[in-house]
Amino acid sequence: MDLVAGYGTFLHSQWMFPLLSAMIAVDAPIPMLPSETLLMSASALAFGEHKMLTVLALFLAALIGSAAGDLVTYGLGRSSHRVLSRSVDAGCALSTWVRRHLHLRPGVALIGARFMPGGRLVSTAAAGRYGLPLRRFLPWSLASSAAWSCYMLSIGLLLTGGNPLLSLLAGVVMAALTAGGFGLARRIQAWRRPARASKALVGVA
Repeated sequence: MDLVAGYGTFLHSQWMFPLLSAMIAVDAPIPMLPSETLLMSASALAFGEHKMLTVLALFLAALIGSAAGDLVTYGLGRSSHRVLSRSVDAGCALSTWVRRHLHLRPGVALIGARFMPGGRLVSTAAAGRYGLPLRRFLPWSLASSAAWSCYMLSIGLLLTGGNPLLSLLAGVVMAALTAGGFGLARRIQAWRRPARASKALVGVA
């Protein structure tokens, strides 16, 4: 009960907003932090207490953190051929799909990939790696960040009825599913790499 009470106190704290933005930003190049869980829990509490100004503040915090993290990952993808190269050049279905749509339909690539496991990292790093101009990247990054923020805030309300503990549980489940999907993509990538190498050897022979 002390842990629950402490978590509730933190959700009411003014420090929650900058921490949330920072976690969402860091989540872009390093998708390991429970930022989605925190956002969903805070939104459920705000909806449950009918604090619409807090909901708006959560949206702005999520939008700022998301856009900042996208820019960092975009910069890493553009500045180095080594940083994040495994994610961008993975050869999995997601990275192939992103590269195919990135220049012709950047909105489809950036917004669509945002809702797939590991998609934010792949799409934003690929935008920098394959030379999508910043003037085209930034508007779609903001649009995808806004769509994702609204989606996460809505989950905090629709799936939990404004109950922050149920939202916490839902966030943990979502984080586990996201991590599982990301791990599965890695396994598929590792499985396909020897197969491609074998085909290449056969072709040479």
